[in-house]
Amino acid sequence: MPKSEDFKPSNPFKLLKPDYQCFQMTKPLILLHGALGSAAQLSGLRAILAPDRPVFALNFPGHGGIPSEGPFSVASFGESVLDYLDEQQFTQVDVFGYSMGGYVALWLAWKYPERVRQVITLGTKLAWSPETASGMNRMFDAEKIALKVPHFAQYLADVHAPLDWKALCRQTADFLHQLGEGHGIPQAAYAQITCPVHIGRGDADQVVSLEECNEVADLLPNGKVHVLQGVPHGIEQADVGGIAKYVSGES
Repeated sequence: MPKSEDFKPSNPFKLLKPDYQCFQMTKPLILLHGALGSAAQLSGLRAILAPDRPVFALNFPGHGGIPSEGPFSVASFGESVLDYLDEQQFTQVDVFGYSMGGYVALWLAWKYPERVRQVITLGTKLAWSPETASGMNRMFDAEKIALKVPHFAQYLADVHAPLDWKALCRQTADFLHQLGEGHGIPQAAYAQITCPVHIGRGDADQVVSLEECNEVADLLPNGKVHVLQGVPHGIEQADVGGIAKYVSGES
């Protein structure tokens, strides 16, 4: 096993200071970020969880400075996670996904059930339609972001450099459009995800409804909904300690 500072992944991911000390003690935990996010988005969560187990925060292709070789899709993101697991010789992992990352985690558990021991999501949009995608795409208008929220625009420019953050916004909007058109996880697929799935939703989340969480949990053989008190959709505004307890099963 190479040292973390010597490791240069061939797949489109960056590791966030991985820790290899406890590989033999427990299953590795993979952290997957949300739309427009990066591994850095989950650095605080990883810092809390890492002392107890090996934890890895990954960048999806097209995020965090990692180029993408094609259009965004749940399959391309999921396959990239699989590439990382193969590269690190992880036979099975736990996966936590925030927002878009949770959707990718569910796809991975559906397509590669032997590789995922359990899935933990937070703030993951599960009900998709053309109208839903159209409404959400307004949040990814790069020109409006630059005009109305310049500090956020600068943050995106910094965290995704040297990539063009405006292109990332356009690619994300296209991705959500595809989900709205039905190119995501088929409804029937949830019954095939047999590992435990913990669907987390903050009670202050204005993006994800409790209804859609319950509907998917009912389709899952081992699905359970968790409502996190005082947690909004934006993970940056949430109490990271409380989220860590949820991910580690303490709440």
